[in-house]
Amino acid sequence: MAKVKMFTSAYCPYCSRARALLDRRGVVDLEEVFVDGKPELRAQMTQLTGRTSVPQIFIGDTHVGGCDDLHALDGRGGLVPMLQA
Repeated sequence: MAKVKMFTSAYCPYCSRARALLDRRGVVDLEEVFVDGKPELRAQMTQLTGRTSVPQIFIGDTHVGGCDDLHALDGRGGLVPMLQA
């Protein structure tokens, strides 16, 4: 299964929603990078993604986007194949 990395925040409902979907799809190795109170990590996330909001999700080296993007990818049937690559 592909490595999944998610820039996240402890109290973000969208992060929880994304985490729950990844869990339902069988992801057990989720690297969560908490950006709460860590401006250097948030700056790194922004530099990598061009976005300032969390979550920001990577599957392997591919930036998937945020929670809505992840759910849209799943709805199109593209999430499971990406995870299995």
